[in-house]
Amino acid sequence: MQGYRIWECLVCGWVYDELKGAPEDGIPPKTRWEDVPDDWLCPECGVGKSDFEMIEVHTQPSSTATSTAASTAIQNDSPETQEAAESNAELAAFANIDYARKPIIIVGTGLAGYQLAKELRKHDASTPLIMITADDGNSYSKPQLSTAFQKRRSPEQLVSYSAREMAETLQANILTFSKVSAIDTDAHTVTIDSGRQQSHLTYNKLVLALGSEPIHAPVAGNAAGCAFHINDLQDFQRFYTAASGAKSALVIGGGLIGCEYANDLVQSGFEVHVVEPQSQVLGNLLPPDASALVQTTLSQAGVSFHLGTTVKSLDHRGSGIQVVLENGTHIQVDRVISAIGVRPRVELAQQCGIPCNRGILTDRLLATEVEDVYALGDCAEVDGHNLCYVAPLLASAQALARTLAGTPTPVFYDSMPVNVKTTLCPVITSPPPRGTEGDWHYTRADSQGVAARFTSPNGELLGFALAGEACQQVTEFSEQAPPIMQN
Repeated sequence: MQGYRIWECLVCGWVYDELKGAPEDGIPPKTRWEDVPDDWLCPECGVGKSDFEMIEVHTQPSSTATSTAASTAIQNDSPETQEAAESNAELAAFANIDYARKPIIIVGTGLAGYQLAKELRKHDASTPLIMITADDGNSYSKPQLSTAFQKRRSPEQLVSYSAREMAETLQANILTFSKVSAIDTDAHTVTIDSGRQQSHLTYNKLVLALGSEPIHAPVAGNAAGCAFHINDLQDFQRFYTAASGAKSALVIGGGLIGCEYANDLVQSGFEVHVVEPQSQVLGNLLPPDASALVQTTLSQAGVSFHLGTTVKSLDHRGSGIQVVLENGTHIQVDRVISAIGVRPRVELAQQCGIPCNRGILTDRLLATEVEDVYALGDCAEVDGHNLCYVAPLLASAQALARTLAGTPTPVFYDSMPVNVKTTLCPVITSPPPRGTEGDWHYTRADSQGVAARFTSPNGELLGFALAGEACQQVTEFSEQAPPIMQN
């Protein structure tokens, strides 16, 4: 009989064990992966089955092997022996690295950087790998930041692996609290600032996985700089600490991130206000009826929406903040979150002459116009597409890893629906390209769910949107949706 397998979410690291199943999702123990419903989503981050990979197969050890292992454990149970064994194992892992080769350097240890490194090691176990990060290098799932309060998870609990653990797993040298301040693309070197020290490293291939940075709302007032931007784990740590004792929050922005945080905070007992300049929430992703269902559901949970206006000023008042909107409304809250969007980090690339538009320009090989320099993730504009979502990032990491390992592999963006983690009213959408001519047509629109297709004047399907119970139709809609990139 085939052993039961273990599958890991590539995005957040959550594990599905066939032997244990997922009873909380109605999946009984000993349910094979292929028998898990196609529309099932990761309970931690909301991605689908396609973003999981098998990592292990349960095996039943023989009695002899078990006895031998037990005997060995008894003989080697002293802390000193265990520490020595761990050290030897670590050295053995790095013994495969060919240090005569110039290294591949990855700048950034977010989801893009670490995912690329994982994929690279599947194809190349010997090339030296150096990763450089301005923070502590801890590995975590960014999508979980907007569900952490509801799940009562602290910043420490969101960390999957430390930088040291990632270094051992990837057989990589990870430089933490270090910033690349310059790139000499002719000499193939990077300049690294670590505190007051500066060093230089030579690379064979350089990958920029710089991520994105929050867009700051232009507001007046003496508390204008007190709005929290939650774009990484350290940002979340700051807000998590500041939220102690807070009972109310205002979210600037009713897009994807803003609605996710409103959904998370209201379920955690906060009084929540959302300010959005458009006349509907998720206006760039959903047709009006789907947007209305999300807004109605969140409103029933206690979220107050202020649409068609913006924040004029933020001022300290007592222990909280006085918010004045352009329409004249005054709101008193304890904390403010700014979630009006992100932009690709391109400054480093621009400084060394790498062409940029909205993001760092690359072809489908993720190569920039500068030899041996690549980019992926939120910072990259791949063949005209800058998509700050998980699915394009994963596809890019898989393709670029093969290219770096010697097999040039262009990335292809198929239909990649976006999961919005408004758990009170789930949303899955594949929005049409901005400015595309066409109209939304509803196949369902009621108080429990909305399903809509966006079609061109000649009837071609260009996108879709599902909200509420209609998300159960995701497989049907996804199979019909066109790819983001054309072959």
